[in-house]
Amino acid sequence: MSEQLPYDSFLLVSFGGPEGRDDVMPFLENVLRGKNVPRQRMLEVAEHYYHFEGRSPINEQNRQLLRALEEEFRAAGIELPMYWGNRNWHPLLPDTLSHMRDQGCRRALAFFTSMFSSYSGCRQYRENIQAAQEQVGPGAPQVDKLRNAFNHPLFISAVAARVREVVDQLPDREAPTKLLFTAHSIPMVMAQFSAYERQLREAARLVAAELAIADWELVYQSRSGPPTQSWLEPDVVDRVEQLAADGLRQLIVCPLGFISDHIEVLFDLDTELRDRCEEWNIAMVRAPTVGTHPDFVRMIRLLVEERLDPSRPRQYVGQLPISPDTCPPDCCLYPHRPLHPAASGQ
Repeated sequence: MSEQLPYDSFLLVSFGGPEGRDDVMPFLENVLRGKNVPRQRMLEVAEHYYHFEGRSPINEQNRQLLRALEEEFRAAGIELPMYWGNRNWHPLLPDTLSHMRDQGCRRALAFFTSMFSSYSGCRQYRENIQAAQEQVGPGAPQVDKLRNAFNHPLFISAVAARVREVVDQLPDREAPTKLLFTAHSIPMVMAQFSAYERQLREAARLVAAELAIADWELVYQSRSGPPTQSWLEPDVVDRVEQLAADGLRQLIVCPLGFISDHIEVLFDLDTELRDRCEEWNIAMVRAPTVGTHPDFVRMIRLLVEERLDPSRPRQYVGQLPISPDTCPPDCCLYPHRPLHPAASGQ
Protein backbone atom coordinates (compact mmCIF):
# COMPACT_ATOMS: atom_id res chain seq x y z
CA MET A 1 0.00 0.00 0.00
CA SER A 2 1.40 3.40 -0.96
CA GLU A 3 1.95 5.98 1.76
CA GLN A 4 -0.88 8.48 2.16
CA LEU A 5 -0.22 12.05 1.09
CA PRO A 6 -0.27 14.65 3.88
CA TYR A 7 -3.33 16.86 4.15
CA ASP A 8 -2.79 20.12 2.30
CA SER A 9 -6.23 21.80 2.31
CA PHE A 10 -9.60 22.14 4.02
CA LEU A 11 -12.92 21.84 2.18
CA LEU A 12 -16.28 23.02 3.50
CA VAL A 13 -18.97 20.95 1.78
CA SER A 14 -22.53 22.21 1.95
CA PHE A 15 -25.98 22.01 0.41
CA GLY A 16 -26.08 25.33 -1.41
CA GLY A 17 -28.96 27.71 -1.94
CA PRO A 18 -30.29 30.26 -4.44
CA GLU A 19 -29.20 33.86 -4.15
CA GLY A 20 -31.97 35.44 -6.23
CA ARG A 21 -35.40 34.74 -7.71
CA ASP A 22 -33.99 33.51 -11.02
CA ASP A 23 -31.93 30.88 -9.18
CA VAL A 24 -34.83 29.23 -7.35
CA MET A 25 -36.21 26.82 -9.95
CA PRO A 26 -32.80 25.70 -11.33
CA PHE A 27 -31.64 25.16 -7.75
CA LEU A 28 -34.69 23.07 -6.83
CA GLU A 29 -34.34 21.03 -10.02
CA ASN A 30 -30.77 20.23 -8.94
CA VAL A 31 -31.93 19.26 -5.46
CA LEU A 32 -34.80 17.06 -6.62
CA ARG A 33 -33.24 15.47 -9.69
CA GLY A 34 -33.96 11.72 -9.59
CA LYS A 35 -36.19 11.99 -6.51
CA ASN A 36 -39.83 10.99 -6.32
CA VAL A 37 -41.14 14.41 -5.36
CA PRO A 38 -44.33 15.71 -7.03
CA ARG A 39 -43.83 18.86 -9.10
CA GLN A 40 -46.59 20.54 -7.11
CA ARG A 41 -44.50 20.07 -3.97
CA MET A 42 -41.49 21.62 -5.74
CA LEU A 43 -43.63 24.65 -6.66
CA GLU A 44 -44.77 24.93 -3.04
CA VAL A 45 -41.17 24.91 -1.83
CA ALA A 46 -40.28 27.52 -4.47
CA GLU A 47 -42.85 29.82 -2.86
CA HIS A 48 -40.98 29.46 0.43
CA TYR A 49 -37.90 30.92 -1.28
CA TYR A 50 -39.90 33.63 -3.08
CA HIS A 51 -41.23 34.66 0.35
CA PHE A 52 -37.63 35.79 0.98
CA GLU A 53 -37.11 37.27 -2.51
CA GLY A 54 -35.57 34.02 -3.75
CA ARG A 55 -32.52 34.33 -1.56
CA SER A 56 -31.47 31.60 0.85
CA PRO A 57 -29.16 32.79 3.63
CA ILE A 58 -27.19 29.52 3.61
CA ASN A 59 -24.43 30.71 1.26
CA GLU A 60 -23.74 33.85 3.27
CA GLN A 61 -23.78 31.80 6.46
CA ASN A 62 -21.17 29.49 4.95
CA ARG A 63 -19.03 32.51 4.08
CA GLN A 64 -19.29 33.61 7.71
CA LEU A 65 -18.35 30.13 8.91
CA LEU A 66 -15.32 30.07 6.64
CA ARG A 67 -14.16 33.45 7.96
CA ALA A 68 -14.57 32.23 11.53
CA LEU A 69 -12.65 29.04 10.72
CA GLU A 70 -9.84 30.98 9.07
CA GLU A 71 -9.36 32.96 12.28
CA GLU A 72 -9.62 29.83 14.43
CA PHE A 73 -7.11 27.90 12.31
CA ARG A 74 -4.69 30.82 12.18
CA ALA A 75 -4.75 31.19 15.97
CA ALA A 76 -4.03 27.47 16.33
CA GLY A 77 -1.21 27.49 13.78
CA ILE A 78 -3.07 25.33 11.24
CA GLU A 79 -1.88 26.26 7.77
CA LEU A 80 -4.43 24.77 5.40
CA PRO A 81 -5.88 26.83 2.54
CA MET A 82 -9.67 26.82 2.70
CA TYR A 83 -12.15 25.99 -0.02
CA TRP A 84 -15.92 25.66 -0.27
CA GLY A 85 -18.09 23.58 -2.56
CA ASN A 86 -21.84 22.94 -2.68
CA ARG A 87 -23.91 20.00 -3.84
CA ASN A 88 -26.71 21.97 -5.46
CA TRP A 89 -25.68 25.56 -6.20
CA HIS A 90 -22.65 27.72 -6.81
CA PRO A 91 -19.86 27.27 -5.86
CA LEU A 92 -20.50 23.74 -7.12
CA LEU A 93 -18.24 20.88 -6.07
CA PRO A 94 -16.78 20.15 -9.55
CA ASP A 95 -15.76 23.79 -9.93
CA THR A 96 -14.21 23.88 -6.47
CA LEU A 97 -12.27 20.62 -6.93
CA SER A 98 -11.02 21.80 -10.32
CA HIS A 99 -9.79 25.02 -8.72
CA MET A 100 -8.14 23.08 -5.90
CA ARG A 101 -6.38 20.81 -8.39
CA ASP A 102 -5.12 23.82 -10.34
CA GLN A 103 -3.72 25.29 -7.11
CA GLY A 104 -1.81 22.10 -6.34
CA CYS A 105 -4.10 20.57 -3.69
CA ARG A 106 -3.85 16.81 -3.57
CA ARG A 107 -5.55 15.74 -0.32
CA ALA A 108 -8.21 17.66 1.60
CA LEU A 109 -10.02 17.29 4.89
CA ALA A 110 -13.72 18.00 4.47
CA PHE A 111 -16.36 19.15 6.91
CA PHE A 112 -19.94 18.50 5.79
CA THR A 113 -22.56 20.95 7.07
CA SER A 114 -24.67 18.04 8.30
CA MET A 115 -24.25 16.72 11.82
CA PHE A 116 -26.28 13.50 11.66
CA SER A 117 -25.92 10.30 9.66
CA SER A 118 -28.37 9.58 6.85
CA TYR A 119 -28.22 9.02 3.13
CA SER A 120 -28.94 12.71 2.50
CA GLY A 121 -26.63 13.93 5.24
CA CYS A 122 -23.63 11.65 4.68
CA ARG A 123 -23.53 9.10 1.88
CA GLN A 124 -25.01 11.39 -0.79
CA TYR A 125 -22.39 14.04 -0.02
CA ARG A 126 -19.67 11.44 -0.53
CA GLU A 127 -21.27 10.28 -3.75
CA ASN A 128 -21.42 13.88 -4.96
CA ILE A 129 -17.73 14.34 -4.19
CA GLN A 130 -16.89 11.15 -6.06
CA ALA A 131 -18.93 12.30 -9.07
CA ALA A 132 -17.20 15.70 -8.96
CA GLN A 133 -13.77 14.01 -8.85
CA GLU A 134 -14.68 11.95 -11.91
CA GLN A 135 -15.84 15.10 -13.70
CA VAL A 136 -12.60 16.92 -12.87
CA GLY A 137 -10.56 13.94 -14.01
CA PRO A 138 -6.85 13.23 -13.43
CA GLY A 139 -5.35 15.16 -10.56
CA ALA A 140 -8.62 15.75 -8.74
CA PRO A 141 -7.78 16.00 -5.04
CA GLN A 142 -8.56 13.19 -2.63
CA VAL A 143 -11.22 14.30 -0.12
CA ASP A 144 -11.47 12.69 3.34
CA LYS A 145 -14.54 13.45 5.43
CA LEU A 146 -14.07 14.48 9.05
CA ARG A 147 -15.85 12.18 11.47
CA ASN A 148 -19.46 12.71 12.38
CA ALA A 149 -19.58 14.81 15.55
CA PHE A 150 -23.20 14.76 16.72
CA ASN A 151 -21.97 13.76 20.21
CA HIS A 152 -18.96 16.06 20.44
CA PRO A 153 -19.10 17.99 23.73
CA LEU A 154 -18.57 21.30 21.94
CA PHE A 155 -21.51 20.70 19.60
CA ILE A 156 -23.70 19.91 22.59
CA SER A 157 -22.50 23.00 24.47
CA ALA A 158 -23.04 25.23 21.41
CA VAL A 159 -26.63 24.04 20.97
CA ALA A 160 -27.32 24.46 24.68
CA ALA A 161 -25.89 27.98 24.59
CA ARG A 162 -28.21 28.90 21.72
CA VAL A 163 -31.21 27.71 23.73
CA ARG A 164 -30.10 29.75 26.73
CA GLU A 165 -29.99 32.85 24.50
CA VAL A 166 -33.78 32.80 24.07
CA VAL A 167 -35.04 31.59 27.46
CA ASP A 168 -35.30 35.16 28.74
CA GLN A 169 -37.68 35.95 25.87
CA LEU A 170 -40.38 33.75 27.40
CA PRO A 171 -43.17 35.85 28.89
CA ASP A 172 -43.44 33.75 32.06
CA ARG A 173 -40.31 31.99 33.32
CA GLU A 174 -42.38 30.06 35.88
CA ALA A 175 -45.02 28.68 33.49
CA PRO A 176 -44.81 25.11 32.12
CA THR A 177 -42.67 25.20 28.98
CA LYS A 178 -41.98 22.48 26.42
CA LEU A 179 -38.64 22.23 24.57
CA LEU A 180 -39.03 20.80 21.08
CA PHE A 181 -35.95 19.75 19.14
CA THR A 182 -36.61 19.69 15.39
CA ALA A 183 -34.82 17.97 12.53
CA HIS A 184 -35.52 17.44 8.85
CA SER A 185 -37.84 14.49 8.33
CA ILE A 186 -36.60 11.72 6.04
CA PRO A 187 -38.33 8.69 4.52
CA MET A 188 -38.73 5.80 6.93
CA VAL A 189 -36.85 3.46 4.61
CA MET A 190 -33.89 5.88 4.67
CA ALA A 191 -34.05 6.11 8.45
CA GLN A 192 -34.01 2.32 8.77
CA PHE A 193 -30.58 2.18 7.09
CA SER A 194 -28.88 4.86 9.16
CA ALA A 195 -28.32 6.01 12.75
CA TYR A 196 -30.17 9.28 12.10
CA GLU A 197 -32.92 8.87 14.70
CA ARG A 198 -30.61 7.43 17.36
CA GLN A 199 -28.07 10.21 16.92
CA LEU A 200 -30.72 12.94 16.99
CA ARG A 201 -32.34 11.54 20.10
CA GLU A 202 -28.98 11.19 21.84
CA ALA A 203 -27.92 14.74 20.98
CA ALA A 204 -31.28 16.07 22.14
CA ARG A 205 -30.97 14.14 25.40
CA LEU A 206 -27.48 15.53 25.99
CA VAL A 207 -28.52 19.12 25.29
CA ALA A 208 -31.59 18.84 27.52
CA ALA A 209 -29.43 17.39 30.29
CA GLU A 210 -26.96 20.26 30.03
CA LEU A 211 -29.87 22.68 30.27
CA ALA A 212 -31.50 20.72 33.12
CA ILE A 213 -34.75 20.59 31.13
CA ALA A 214 -36.84 17.46 31.64
CA ASP A 215 -39.81 18.31 29.40
CA TRP A 216 -38.50 17.88 25.86
CA GLU A 217 -39.37 15.99 22.70
CA LEU A 218 -37.85 15.31 19.27
CA VAL A 219 -40.07 16.21 16.31
CA TYR A 220 -39.58 16.59 12.56
CA GLN A 221 -40.21 19.18 9.89
CA SER A 222 -39.90 19.94 6.17
CA ARG A 223 -41.00 16.60 4.69
CA SER A 224 -41.20 16.72 0.89
CA GLY A 225 -42.18 13.22 -0.29
CA PRO A 226 -45.50 11.99 -1.66
CA PRO A 227 -48.30 11.40 0.87
CA THR A 228 -48.17 7.65 0.20
CA GLN A 229 -44.59 7.43 1.51
CA SER A 230 -43.95 7.09 5.24
CA TRP A 231 -41.62 9.71 6.74
CA LEU A 232 -40.35 10.27 10.26
CA GLU A 233 -42.97 11.75 12.58
CA PRO A 234 -44.39 13.56 14.45
CA ASP A 235 -44.45 16.68 12.33
CA VAL A 236 -43.69 19.75 14.43
CA VAL A 237 -46.89 21.61 13.49
CA ASP A 238 -49.07 18.58 14.14
CA ARG A 239 -47.41 17.98 17.50
CA VAL A 240 -47.74 21.61 18.61
CA GLU A 241 -51.42 21.52 17.69
CA GLN A 242 -51.83 18.53 20.00
CA LEU A 243 -49.90 20.29 22.76
CA ALA A 244 -52.07 23.39 22.36
CA ALA A 245 -55.19 21.26 22.78
CA ASP A 246 -53.63 19.87 25.97
CA GLY A 247 -53.18 23.39 27.33
CA LEU A 248 -49.55 24.23 26.48
CA ARG A 249 -48.94 27.98 26.44
CA GLN A 250 -45.15 28.33 26.18
CA LEU A 251 -42.75 26.67 23.77
CA ILE A 252 -39.03 26.69 22.99
CA VAL A 253 -38.10 25.36 19.55
CA CYS A 254 -34.51 24.28 18.89
CA PRO A 255 -33.65 23.34 15.26
CA LEU A 256 -31.12 20.72 16.37
CA GLY A 257 -30.87 19.06 12.97
CA PHE A 258 -29.69 22.24 11.21
CA ILE A 259 -26.44 24.15 11.70
CA SER A 260 -27.56 27.37 9.99
CA ASP A 261 -30.72 29.47 9.88
CA HIS A 262 -31.57 28.77 6.26
CA ILE A 263 -34.92 28.69 4.47
CA GLU A 264 -36.30 25.55 6.11
CA VAL A 265 -35.72 27.16 9.49
CA LEU A 266 -36.90 30.63 8.49
CA PHE A 267 -40.06 29.44 6.71
CA ASP A 268 -41.11 26.21 8.43
CA LEU A 269 -40.40 27.45 11.95
CA ASP A 270 -40.21 31.25 11.98
CA THR A 271 -43.11 31.70 9.56
CA GLU A 272 -45.44 28.70 9.38
CA LEU A 273 -45.07 27.37 12.93
CA ARG A 274 -44.99 30.83 14.50
CA ASP A 275 -48.21 31.79 12.72
CA ARG A 276 -49.92 28.66 14.02
CA CYS A 277 -48.64 29.28 17.54
CA GLU A 278 -50.22 32.72 17.44
CA GLU A 279 -53.52 31.13 16.39
CA TRP A 280 -53.28 28.68 19.28
CA ASN A 281 -52.22 31.33 21.82
CA ILE A 282 -48.81 29.75 22.42
CA ALA A 283 -45.83 31.95 23.21
CA MET A 284 -43.03 30.52 21.04
CA VAL A 285 -39.33 31.34 21.05
CA ARG A 286 -36.92 29.80 18.58
CA ALA A 287 -33.28 29.15 19.42
CA PRO A 288 -30.72 30.11 16.77
CA THR A 289 -28.78 27.34 15.09
CA VAL A 290 -25.13 26.88 16.07
CA GLY A 291 -23.90 28.90 13.07
CA THR A 292 -20.60 30.48 14.06
CA HIS A 293 -20.89 29.93 17.80
CA PRO A 294 -17.31 29.84 19.16
CA ASP A 295 -17.74 26.30 20.56
CA PHE A 296 -18.92 25.01 17.19
CA VAL A 297 -16.06 26.68 15.32
CA ARG A 298 -13.60 25.32 17.88
CA MET A 299 -15.11 21.84 17.47
CA ILE A 300 -14.38 21.85 13.73
CA ARG A 301 -10.80 22.92 14.44
CA LEU A 302 -10.39 20.07 16.92
CA LEU A 303 -11.77 17.59 14.38
CA VAL A 304 -9.12 18.76 11.94
CA GLU A 305 -6.35 18.57 14.53
CA GLU A 306 -7.22 14.99 15.48
CA ARG A 307 -6.81 13.97 11.83
CA LEU A 308 -3.57 15.90 11.42
CA ASP A 309 -2.22 14.26 14.60
CA PRO A 310 -3.82 10.83 15.27
CA SER A 311 -2.26 10.73 18.74
CA ARG A 312 -4.65 13.46 19.94
CA PRO A 313 -7.54 12.28 22.14
CA ARG A 314 -10.94 12.20 20.47
CA GLN A 315 -13.72 13.84 22.39
CA TYR A 316 -17.29 12.59 22.66
CA VAL A 317 -19.99 12.35 25.31
CA GLY A 318 -23.05 10.25 25.96
CA GLN A 319 -24.09 6.66 25.37
CA LEU A 320 -23.41 6.20 21.65
CA PRO A 321 -19.92 5.36 20.38
CA ILE A 322 -17.63 7.77 18.63
CA SER A 323 -18.06 7.85 14.85
CA PRO A 324 -15.25 6.37 12.74
CA ASP A 325 -12.99 8.47 10.52
CA THR A 326 -13.79 6.37 7.46
CA CYS A 327 -17.39 5.47 6.72
CA PRO A 328 -17.91 1.68 6.49
CA PRO A 329 -19.21 0.19 3.21
CA ASP A 330 -22.77 -0.05 4.50
CA CYS A 331 -22.83 3.49 5.88
CA CYS A 332 -26.23 5.17 5.38
CA LEU A 333 -27.45 2.86 2.64
CA TYR A 334 -30.64 3.87 0.87
CA PRO A 335 -31.84 0.90 -1.16
CA HIS A 336 -34.26 3.02 -3.21
CA ARG A 337 -31.33 4.88 -4.75
CA PRO A 338 -28.80 3.57 -7.30
CA LEU A 339 -25.41 3.22 -5.63
CA HIS A 340 -22.45 5.27 -6.80
CA PRO A 341 -18.90 3.91 -6.54
CA ALA A 342 -18.36 6.27 -3.63
CA ALA A 343 -20.66 4.03 -1.62
CA SER A 344 -17.65 1.94 -0.62
CA GLY A 345 -16.30 4.74 1.57
CA GLN A 346 -13.56 7.32 1.31
